[in-house]
Amino acid sequence: MKLEYLVAIVVLLFAAQFFYGVAANPDSEFGGADGAAGDMVSEIAPGYEPAEPWFQKYLFEPPGGETESLLFALQAAFGAVVIGYTIGYYKGKSKAN
Repeated sequence: MKLEYLVAIVVLLFAAQFFYGVAANPDSEFGGADGAAGDMVSEIAPGYEPAEPWFQKYLFEPPGGETESLLFALQAAFGAVVIGYTIGYYKGKSKAN
């Protein structure tokens, strides 16, 4: 019972922090680390040209952004199922003993 309360408190704190951040900065864009790194490199060394990669970047390149989003969502769902199954397995195992 204590675990459920702890998880609920953590989820509520995370949600409050997220919604406060969105409310405090309504026009903000969520940029990734790649974009921030590229901007920083351009600021430090304006004439920098990256070297040609020595390996092929992708084994498979999805045909569009929607496919890439779908693959990311499937990966997240698979991870959630694995984590949920593991937690449920050990919870059931502890109740059986």
